[in-house]
Amino acid sequence: MPPLERLYDTHAQALYAFALDLTRHDAEAADILQEIFCRLAAKPLLLHGVRDERAFLLRMVYTRVVDASRRRAVRKRFADSEKASPLFANAADPDEVEFRDQVARALEDLPGNQRAVVHLKLLQDFTFEQIAAALDIPANTAASRYRYGIDKLRTLLRPLYEEIQ
Repeated sequence: MPPLERLYDTHAQALYAFALDLTRHDAEAADILQEIFCRLAAKPLLLHGVRDERAFLLRMVYTRVVDASRRRAVRKRFADSEKASPLFANAADPDEVEFRDQVARALEDLPGNQRAVVHLKLLQDFTFEQIAAALDIPANTAASRYRYGIDKLRTLLRPLYEEIQ
């Protein structure tokens, strides 16, 4: 299997999920993924000497998301932003739909840097050291952002928890 194909098969799903969680737009997440793999195809030695491929690729996603958000901020005064895609798949049970919507809204309310760390920790099962490598931040910063993000989620979702009880 060619190296680029192996990279795609191994990491594309996780990279796309990370980009989607940060951007909340299917098309933008797909564009970021395509941009990364086009860059890897054009510069195959980009990964030469990289110890942790996934962390390196996640850092590329994060950098592109930050760049895209900066470009979007400049264009925002000229166009309306697109409606965000739902984080979770659709459900038949109305209560489950409401629960998923509230969790997705709570995640959207997190600052981007906290949402990135929470995503990697909870959905990708990364350690703080892996998150630090992926986002190019100290491990203690990753742990702090995770703690602050979880605290905020806890506060935002407390009414939902109390309603369920």
